[in-house]
Amino acid sequence: MTSLSTLSRRFAATFLLASAVFACGTFVPGFASAEDASDAKSNNGSLNVLIITSGCCHDYDFQAKAIQMAATKAGVEAKWTVVNDGGKGTQAEIDFYGDEDWAKPFDVVIHNECFAATTNPDYIRQITKAHHAGVPAVVIHCAMHTYRDAEIDDWREFLGVTSRRHDHQSHYPIKVVAEDHPVMREYPAAHVSAMDELYIIEKIWPNTTVLATSKSERDGKSHPVIWTNQYGDARVYGTTYGHSNETFQDEVFLANLVRGMLWAAGRVE
Repeated sequence: MTSLSTLSRRFAATFLLASAVFACGTFVPGFASAEDASDAKSNNGSLNVLIITSGCCHDYDFQAKAIQMAATKAGVEAKWTVVNDGGKGTQAEIDFYGDEDWAKPFDVVIHNECFAATTNPDYIRQITKAHHAGVPAVVIHCAMHTYRDAEIDDWREFLGVTSRRHDHQSHYPIKVVAEDHPVMREYPAAHVSAMDELYIIEKIWPNTTVLATSKSERDGKSHPVIWTNQYGDARVYGTTYGHSNETFQDEVFLANLVRGMLWAAGRVE
């Protein structure tokens, strides 16, 4: 495990991103409206957001910055803490989680880590118990394959889906199946993903609500790609897309991610 004090390597930093940075007042296409952003900001003020990121296979620095910029463009005022630790392999235990109250200061935690081979049940439950107690979460792409080799199901129940593999990269049409859900408000009816992987979902957990699906180009089966989950007292928003930098430049994807974050944090109903 790496030391929490190794800030230059983990990019653990806090940023205050206010809408004033973008004086032009533009909004990400797909975010419902300026009024929605205003409502989110006025409800208890700025969000305190934690991004946990790193691991195998993706450009995590770029993705973390893209999330922050998308929230700012949407008019969301947020204080960001980014923990980029654990290296680029498939196995790591991040020191940040060692604090019993690691999640206490945050309104929502974004999980964008990728550590499939980490299996320590005590370590995993140190993470999930904070969420079960009520800390909202956003889970992105390889978070679904994180702790994939673990025998316990706690993380998978927290995610709301179980996945262990994915199809090839392609531009996948996205079918909205819950258009009335607050997260999907004004989501384009015929949106196609950026170049990305389709995760094969082998189980949908009981408290999961599927919001959108994509079909496998191999066998034609539909799989959830956007959903929400109720895990204990916590709201969870999830998406299996998020592999490529192209996806994190897709304004529809980013707008939905921001909306999912606001919904999880109780700022959008």
